[in-house]
Amino acid sequence: QEKLVESGGGLVQAGDSLRLTCAASGRTFSSNAMAWFRQAPGKERDFVAAISWSSGSTYQADSVKGRFTISRDNTKNTMYLQMNSLNSEDTAIYYCAAALRFPVTRPQNYHTWGQGTQVTVSS
Repeated sequence: QEKLVESGGGLVQAGDSLRLTCAASGRTFSSNAMAWFRQAPGKERDFVAAISWSSGSTYQADSVKGRFTISRDNTKNTMYLQMNSLNSEDTAIYYCAAALRFPVTRPQNYHTWGQGTQVTVSS
């Protein structure tokens, strides 16, 4: 069974950088897309960025373009999210998720989720 585990969250100051990691185990090749979502308190879970395992193609939300970079290492079954120029609006729990197709931005299209990692940006 596929399992996803996030790490790398923490408390940082505005303008700082942070890199999140998502380690996938038991991955099936039917899951071609991986993505990052985030959820702030009292808000819906929002799409951040997605990547194709096979091609490496990426897709990002407009709110993070130019600041966040998604990448993956197929040899390690690991996905990353490099986050630069963080601001208070980036404060949220960040989740990684797996889907069959790329790119999809709706949470309903993702079948496997990690437990999340907290990112807090102080201003």
